[in-house]
Amino acid sequence: MIDLLKYSFFSNAIIAGILTAISCGIIGTYIVAKRKVFISGGITHSSFGGIGIGYFLGINPIITAAIFAVLSAIGIEYIAEKGEIREDSAIGILWSFGMALGIILIYITPGYAPNLMAYLFGNILAVSTFDINAMLLLNLIIIFFFMFFYKEILYISFDEEYMKTKGLPVTLFKYTIATLIALTIVINIRVVGIILVLSLLTIPQAISALFSNSFRNIMILSIFFAFIGTMSGLIFSYLLNIPSGASIIFSLVILFGIIKLFKILFSLKSKSEV
Repeated sequence: MIDLLKYSFFSNAIIAGILTAISCGIIGTYIVAKRKVFISGGITHSSFGGIGIGYFLGINPIITAAIFAVLSAIGIEYIAEKGEIREDSAIGILWSFGMALGIILIYITPGYAPNLMAYLFGNILAVSTFDINAMLLLNLIIIFFFMFFYKEILYISFDEEYMKTKGLPVTLFKYTIATLIALTIVINIRVVGIILVLSLLTIPQAISALFSNSFRNIMILSIFFAFIGTMSGLIFSYLLNIPSGASIIFSLVILFGIIKLFKILFSLKSKSEV
């Protein structure tokens, strides 16, 4: 196992795991607090349309997926703001349109679509230097944004109306965070895939919520648990020769189940002693 560290693909996977834990830990905490899990699911699946465009045009699918996902995220926020169409209906439309567009464009693109399964189900061992650089840049943007605007993000998460009474640019903040959500989803598709990436944005937060109710603490703990899940999944993937994306999510679910069980048993023991 130690010998694998001398290979660039494995060291890239470890770096990707660290960067994924940071971005998903921070952004996922906002998603859960703001109850935007369904919206994030819509952005995730609509990004497949961008992947299809990338294959069709012969350019890096991550770039086109990022553009498509950002436009979808802003579109959902705009529709929710204007209220002309029900938000869940808008999400369903963009979700379906993105998937349909991606399938059609990949189907009509001449030749075989390489690495398509990696975009659907993820493969952390196939992460490239370009992906690492993109993850690093995104992490720096997210960290600095949340550091400088932490109070404003708290207001948007829990008391948006109060933020409006303060005269702060609520709409601009919402669009900016929606863009960061979209980019986080797309950049981490290479790690666990379109189908499972939403789990990285919710399961670590669910585990963290078992230990704390503080937004800041949940954010920090989510980064830790996302990293533990990613590394555990990577190790299990190597030892058992199974897909890395599914292995990462499976590890997180098992971790959640174990910790939840211990919390229940500890609670029952405390009650019996009283």
